[in-house]
Amino acid sequence: MTHPDLSSSSVHPTPRAADITLGAARFLDVAAGTWRTADIRLTGGRIVEITEPAPAGAAPAGERVDLTGRFVLPGLIDCHVHVLAVDADLSQLMDTPTSYVMFGAARLMSDMLDRGFTTVRDMAGADFGIHRAQREGLLRAPKIFFAGRALSQTGGHGDARGPGRTTDVEHRCCPSLSRIADGVDAVRLAARDELRTGAHHLKIMVSGGVASPTDRIDSTQYSLDEIRAVVEEAEAANRYVAAHAYTPRAIQRALACGVRTIEHGNLIDEETVALVKRHNAFVTMNLVTYRALADEGAGLGLPAESVAKVGAVLDGGISALRLLHAAGLNPAYGSDLLGAMQRHQAGEFAIRAEHQPTLEVIRAATTVAATVLQREGELGQIIPGAAADLVVLDEDPLQDISVLAESRLRAVVQDGVVVAGRLG
Repeated sequence: MTHPDLSSSSVHPTPRAADITLGAARFLDVAAGTWRTADIRLTGGRIVEITEPAPAGAAPAGERVDLTGRFVLPGLIDCHVHVLAVDADLSQLMDTPTSYVMFGAARLMSDMLDRGFTTVRDMAGADFGIHRAQREGLLRAPKIFFAGRALSQTGGHGDARGPGRTTDVEHRCCPSLSRIADGVDAVRLAARDELRTGAHHLKIMVSGGVASPTDRIDSTQYSLDEIRAVVEEAEAANRYVAAHAYTPRAIQRALACGVRTIEHGNLIDEETVALVKRHNAFVTMNLVTYRALADEGAGLGLPAESVAKVGAVLDGGISALRLLHAAGLNPAYGSDLLGAMQRHQAGEFAIRAEHQPTLEVIRAATTVAATVLQREGELGQIIPGAAADLVVLDEDPLQDISVLAESRLRAVVQDGVVVAGRLG
């Protein structure tokens, strides 16, 4: 599958590190699950060579930084974020000036980079402008893979109107995480429109959700014909569809229509796990958001009707993770946090490590996530040809996952440039 370069050819790219060697770096071969020590040469934002450590006194072919005693991981990938979710009450976005939201989003994305997330997949809200600003160096942020606005039926998970609101949901002045489309022709047009804006994937709501005010968690949303229409449009554009879904019934309907990734899946059962495997589909889980919503949601403005739904999916998420792991499926790393709760993004590592081997948790945020993004060999691994996205640590995360969960990072490298901390 080919992916067009969406950046403007008339704008110079972000400056790259010319030539640097990370000497005697102990790096994680994520695929093999072992630590290796080598010299890693970075040029033009890429990893160009991995060799045996040079002997003392050897003349380097450029700048050399000794990383003896450090631990190096690939840049982390969060497969489910909402960079525009600057408030826990998503209905407030409809009445919040775009300029304000963008300043808040810029801070949220900068904080993500400081936690070692050099790439994120936005699952509703981010657009071509944010993607382009990051690529051109105007925005300090992870690389952004975006869905544009998610597609929702009237009264579905993407409809932020309360039951007493009668105005049209389509505000023209302010940001929105979703758009309403009903009927096959309407969802087909909406899908084409999001693809027109350069979306890397499409997001569709096929079950009820926590943050929506008028639906039930156990509801199914969109007809099979509507879901198929979105999948057809995505496949025609060499893109894929991700579906918000909690229950077995909702997940099974999505899989039958060709949806590639299931977002959440907290209430999945054994039969549906087998279907995910049969369809070569992926699940992205985000357990940390439910912990945060239960602990802080009400105090940060989450409406009462949404707070009441949290319990239904909080415990189910742990059971779902265990079922998927037992079946040999490793859900991609996701956080899905809202507003001020986004500071807990790295906390997903600690929650998952209670139920999975630590290596699998790290793979969820590296190799598994890269596969979801269709960027195998480019992201999520330290191999020649991959992007020079790295996280440098003073402690071994395989021995103590809190190094990642608490973001105790020495340095973050994105496209060969140190963007947080220091290497030496």
